[in-house]
Amino acid sequence: MCTLEKTGNIFYLTLTGDNEHRLNPTLIATLRSTLAQVKSQSVKGSVLITKADGRFFSNGFDLKYAQAGGSEKAAADRLMNMVDLLKPVVADFMSLPIPTIAAVTGHAAAAGLLLAMSHDYITMRSDKGVLYMSELDIGMTLADYFLAMIRSKIGSAGARRDLVLKTAKIRGEEAVRMGMVDSAHGTAEETVDAAVRLAEELGKKRWDGKVYAEIRKSLFPELCGLLGLKDVAVLPSHL
Repeated sequence: MCTLEKTGNIFYLTLTGDNEHRLNPTLIATLRSTLAQVKSQSVKGSVLITKADGRFFSNGFDLKYAQAGGSEKAAADRLMNMVDLLKPVVADFMSLPIPTIAAVTGHAAAAGLLLAMSHDYITMRSDKGVLYMSELDIGMTLADYFLAMIRSKIGSAGARRDLVLKTAKIRGEEAVRMGMVDSAHGTAEETVDAAVRLAEELGKKRWDGKVYAEIRKSLFPELCGLLGLKDVAVLPSHL
């Protein structure tokens, strides 16, 4: 599942346990409630770091849960339900009034990669772990908001092609070159430490949270349109 801790102005959302952190309805609901806590408790200078225990950041949707539906149709319905349930989680990240950082210390695949990309910044481990959009390999099309995220966050057409149509398994240093992550580090500990340093730097800015969230949304109009997020103008309190 996941836990939420706070040290100073930094929130730490941790996907716990030595497992693949597969996204199923239970974990997705827990993420939503945890992000609601972060939003309600955030102040100027707050920053969120999301990290995970074990070898995986997240290996995507819980396909075993889908297959446990008992029939092909039930499995497909369960899978599409998870696609629908994750969409508000992405919307929650895109509308959080604080900077967000994913410390990717293990594999991030499919919906797990989308979860990482929902953050403002990504630090990644370079010695182990890959970024992998596996849908073509498993025979599944990508949801509209998945594709909008990819188009919004990855500027290079070649990088998007390799991720989606070549199903490349991308390691840390290559991910930096492709513009998918901000930095790559030798170990899991160094990856989290880099995220903490960045969080401390960002926290010193003490930006207005409403303004931060609105500017973030306006940067990604296609994605936020699909997520149902509307821009709201915010003006300085003292002109």
